[in-house]
Amino acid sequence: MSQQTSGNNVVLTVGNNMMGDDGAGPLLYDMMNEVPISGWLAIDGGSAPENSAHQIRDLKPDTLIIVDAADMELDAGEIRIIDADMIAEMFIMSTHNLPLSFLIDQLKEDIPNVIFIGIQPSIVSFAFPMTDEVKVAVKEIYRSLIARQYEQQFISL
Repeated sequence: MSQQTSGNNVVLTVGNNMMGDDGAGPLLYDMMNEVPISGWLAIDGGSAPENSAHQIRDLKPDTLIIVDAADMELDAGEIRIIDADMIAEMFIMSTHNLPLSFLIDQLKEDIPNVIFIGIQPSIVSFAFPMTDEVKVAVKEIYRSLIARQYEQQFISL
């Protein structure tokens, strides 16, 4: 649950790097720590992102982007922006304690712009490595944050 580089925008990464492609969020967090992106603060939400809610609220970001592996029945590595209202309706595979829709609904009360970016996993099993497709997708999200093009670059579900 640590953080790096300050700004008025927050990326909350979600996932478990011991579970194959569920490590997409932690990989993005590591990338943002190694080469910080100006104007963005990364928070590692791990498998219990709800535990970071108070920290995010205290930061009062203009934009919060939540990045997690999400089973959207697409090809591995596909990236989509999922409307927060749809998350509860979709069956999104989750290894987390609480549904992300619950967390997003809470955070939307205080944050003007909450965006959920899902990456389609291939393998989510303990001790499996992350697939190349998901690694490429994480790099694509990282580049989109630098260019501030995430809303234009990724298709919405």
